[in-house]
Amino acid sequence: MARYTDAVCRLCRREGLKLYLKGSRCYTKKCSFERRPTPPGQHGVRRRKVGDYGLQLREKQKVRRVYGVLEKQFRNYFVEASRHSGVTGEYLLRSLEQRMDNVVYRLGFAPSRAAARQMVTHGHFAVNGVPTNIPSYSLKIGDKVEVRQSHRERELFKVVKETIKSHQAPDWLSLDAANLAGSVIAMPRRDQMPLDFNEQLVVEYYSR
Repeated sequence: MARYTDAVCRLCRREGLKLYLKGSRCYTKKCSFERRPTPPGQHGVRRRKVGDYGLQLREKQKVRRVYGVLEKQFRNYFVEASRHSGVTGEYLLRSLEQRMDNVVYRLGFAPSRAAARQMVTHGHFAVNGVPTNIPSYSLKIGDKVEVRQSHRERELFKVVKETIKSHQAPDWLSLDAANLAGSVIAMPRRDQMPLDFNEQLVVEYYSR
């Protein structure tokens, strides 16, 4: 399974803003972006004029990197979104939000999407009672995600039980913190998804 294995802090520096790819570390002074906010590379401090194509590219890269999706898979999401009626950009973001690794992150079971992806891959979760280890699995309304019964006493989830008590899941998800479970109760609306994305630029990038 292909995935990005290089340093993730350089991705934040490349986009010029925090993408919160390392979870809680991004909120501390140890965050690399706080120390070196310039783009990576020896020419990172050089100021450049960015055209329309550059803006579209950077926005596409930002969305793709936040959700941890590689280029080919991200393009497939766009192609699928473009086939549906309605707003293509909103459908694209909704498809990304419905990914199992994102839902696990949104429910508070993992500190970051990367950690959620690893936890799903390691088989810690079940969907509607069926063990599922596919991070890209698309969840639907009514689907229930829970930590598998045989995994709940592991040290990892003893910590999660404590941290999840104060976690606030988005309105389109229902969290059962006591049982380490959650359900999809609605499809996310645009105002319930990251507001700092300009998905129209992504649509323009692929529509060139």
